[in-house]
Amino acid sequence: QVQLVESGGGLVQAGGSLRLSCAASRSINNINIMGWYSQAQGKQRELVATINSEGSTGYADSVKGRFTISRDNARNTVYLEMNSLKPEDTAVYYCYANFRFLTYWGQGTQVTVSS
Repeated sequence: QVQLVESGGGLVQAGGSLRLSCAASRSINNINIMGWYSQAQGKQRELVATINSEGSTGYADSVKGRFTISRDNARNTVYLEMNSLKPEDTAVYYCYANFRFLTYWGQGTQVTVSS
């Protein structure tokens, strides 16, 4: 089992930056895939970025060149560096982990970008 706790959300002006953190309750060395989803109010949850155990990453087209996902196995933490934020990035951001055929979710952290 994996428990995930996100942090780092908040209110920022357009063009600003935030760094989200996702701390896992166990070693992430053997967690195949971790990543981030976002869910804007009234919309479905959407995939933002993924990173696998070898460090390969993937991004939604809407965030390519602006967001960077990384993982620190020593700290059991995955990060999402968010730059050049836009009002349309406003959402609750959820960390997830695929481990042993199950998907685990964090509680989410709110990101609000003002224009």
